Amino acid sequence: MASGAEIAAMRRAIELAASPDAPHGPNPRVGCVLLRPDGSPLTEGRHRGIGTDHAEVDALNRAAGEARGATAVVTLEPCNHTGRTGPCSQALLDAGIARVVYAVPDDSPIARGGGEVLRRAGVDVEAGVLRAEAERLNREWTFATRHGRPFVTWKFAATLDGRSAAADGSSQWITSLSARQDVHRLRAVCDALVVGTGTVVADDPQLTVRGAEGSRPGFPQPLRVVVGRRELPATARVFDDAAPTVVLPTHDPAEVLAELFGRGLHHAWLEGGPTLAGAFVAAGLVDEVVAYVAPLLLGAGRHALDEAGVSTMGEALRLDITDVTQIGPDLRLTGVPMERSD
Repeated sequence: MASGAEIAAMRRAIELAASPDAPHGPNPRVGCVLLRPDGSPLTEGRHRGIGTDHAEVDALNRAAGEARGATAVVTLEPCNHTGRTGPCSQALLDAGIARVVYAVPDDSPIARGGGEVLRRAGVDVEAGVLRAEAERLNREWTFATRHGRPFVTWKFAATLDGRSAAADGSSQWITSLSARQDVHRLRAVCDALVVGTGTVVADDPQLTVRGAEGSRPGFPQPLRVVVGRRELPATARVFDDAAPTVVLPTHDPAEVLAELFGRGLHHAWLEGGPTLAGAFVAAGLVDEVVAYVAPLLLGAGRHALDEAGVSTMGEALRLDITDVTQIGPDLRLTGVPMERSD
């Protein structure tokens, strides 16, 4: 059973994993604290993004050879995989770590199994310490590794009467500058921004993270993903050099997510129009909804959501509202499908 010192160290490891210089992305955010045999802190480390040292290795490097007999407290099960860096399980063994305490098991097919490797080598291993708190660090990564597809957040902006554009097609701007800046903040922690070809033709969006969120070193622009078979003009802004872009000539949301997961992406931010959104909702492939509602009334114009596989009230997708925040004059409502248990 974890000691008080180990629980305190896990809380510190969670803080480290959530550091501002630890970007969301293909790799999980992880923190690690090393404790001396008497339970006092030795050193600590964290992962800072793809290609950098994993948290355990970062902490071991800072220990400067003094880790023998120590306890490693880490938010995620040490990996058992050689990629850009070597397996953390082996690094811990090489350093002479005597005990490993971790919060969340690594369900990734290519990296899991580090805990068992350590046990077989004689290391005392304890799993599940502060698991719920640590899982919140990497909600989308954990979901993707367990379900084999990215976590999907559908974002839309609408008037109080549910319109996403006026009768003449104009939609700039339904929400305030403050709300639009908030969208860039949330875009910045996603792996892919997804729209349909209709949105590209109608609105010519650039689909990038701009402002302060888009200028932080180590935080790459999300992949721009355009879904559909309509021919697009070569001058469309999604084809500029501000971010990478891929066009997927399909109307099947499952195919889109399979392609993104195959590229190592774990969080898709869906900003498409009502047709694409309806296809994802109908397929049961929306995991979170972020709605910006402006205090405007239009009375006519495009709805925020088209056909979504719902014909009766009993088939409605009901949401559990997890957050309501006023941003300038607008409201941001966040909800998850009520039937989702994870």
